Amino acid sequence: MIRPPYLKVGDKVAIVSPAGAVSPDLIDGAAETLRSWGFVPVLGNSSKGRNGRFSGSDEERAADLQWALDDPSIRAILCGRGGYGTVRIIDRLDFSSFERNPKWVIGFSDITILHAALANRGFQSVHGVMARALAHTAGNWDAVSALRRCLQGDLLSYQMPSSPLNRDGVAKGTLVGGNLSILYGLRATPYDISPKGKILFIEDISERPYHIDRMMHNLKLSGVLSQISGLLVGEFTDIEEDASFGMTVNEIVADAVSEYGYPVAFNFPVGHGTTNQPVFHGAEVQLTVADGVARLDYLGDF
Repeated sequence: MIRPPYLKVGDKVAIVSPAGAVSPDLIDGAAETLRSWGFVPVLGNSSKGRNGRFSGSDEERAADLQWALDDPSIRAILCGRGGYGTVRIIDRLDFSSFERNPKWVIGFSDITILHAALANRGFQSVHGVMARALAHTAGNWDAVSALRRCLQGDLLSYQMPSSPLNRDGVAKGTLVGGNLSILYGLRATPYDISPKGKILFIEDISERPYHIDRMMHNLKLSGVLSQISGLLVGEFTDIEEDASFGMTVNEIVADAVSEYGYPVAFNFPVGHGTTNQPVFHGAEVQLTVADGVARLDYLGDF
């Protein structure tokens, strides 16, 4: 996939809020952090707005994101937050200008749909922290610092803590994924990502175990889990474990892929917790799991 240019001092970074409303203080704090890195933040018209649970009407949010995608002077787009709402505007977007002048799109959670849309057009993006973290209020400054290095071309590799649920093996493929609920919701839509040859990563928040089981079995029954080359399992935060179900959330995930032979690694440092490290969505990677210890490395010319 095509990698947008890395950022350099003086580059413009747009802050837009395509989904949920964001506190203006968080947007201002994120802008200040970008300035401290030597970048020039520019704000979308509805980045600090509110319209019900959203930062603006569908038309306003789509217009903001379209502006950021189209403006050739903008070199990256930082999303204000996730929550819900990007799915309501995704089909309004025109990516033709972006394809001529690609730039980094940064975010996670509800922004998973943007990553999927870009991957289907052959472009990499950054699955990583958003305005809340950059405003220093989320307690994950390590992930924020890593995002800065990532955007400037400092490749990161990840060695994950061991897990008894890991499955040994080595696999190469294209790294894709994000929020499990969003990926589940994209099945059979134009924004669904073909699973063949992919290293899939998943994370989620505030879901009941039975719903995670339902989503994993949807991916299994639709052929996704049989076609991927490897699986990375991130954080499942604020989960109300249900002893009556008989399995933990991680056990539910492991059970859904138990019949396949590819490597599986838990404790991948992405999600809604404090270890949400940036990853290049759409990059070629190698996943190595040996003796329960897992490592992810980027491949090719970066």
